[in-house]
This record gives sequence, structure tokens and C-alpha cells, in this order.
Amino acid sequence: MNDRLFDRPVFVKDARLIVQEIACLEEALDFLDEWPSNRRGPIFDTARRACHRAFDGLLPLSAAREAFAGWAKSARIPEDVSSVLPWMIGQRSGRGGMPA
Repeated sequence: MNDRLFDRPVFVKDARLIVQEIACLEEALDFLDEWPSNRRGPIFDTARRACHRAFDGLLPLSAAREAFAGWAKSARIPEDVSSVLPWMIGQRSGRGGMPA
């Protein structure tokens, strides 16, 4: 089991506007490494440093997640997936639902 899993994932849009689920520290680091260099800045550097420190065991995983989520917010790339997407709903059958 991955001991570097976040307590809850962070959903973000990448540079191509594709939504990605970031569920662990390794995914956060990969995402940050792939972020365009011309869109990086001090908040990016802080988030990346926090993730590396958590990877080395010098910072709690929750702090790295919050740093990543904070950077994502500042970069205006977080994605709200709190509502259920239509393709996630299974077909209903029986009374009150769609015919079986």
C-alpha cells in the first residue's frame, strides 16, 4: 500500500485543460515537474519544495497536499468534482426508474 496517499485527492486541470486526479505525493510531484516553466513562480516553488520535503519525510503529507492545493488555486487550475457526472450514474431499473 502506498503510504504517501493523500487523505483526499486534489482535482486539477493540466496545461491542456484535461482534468487529473492527484491522489498521492508522487502524482503531485509528476504534475509539478510537467507544469510549463513559463507558468511557474514563487508559489509553485513553495509547493514543489513542500512536496519534496514530505517525500524525504521532513514535512507531513497533509502539509504537502495543502501546499499543492494552494498552488493549484493560485494557478486557477483546481477542478470541483463535488457533483456527480452523468456518466458516473448507473442505469436504474424497476419501480421509479428506467424500464428493465
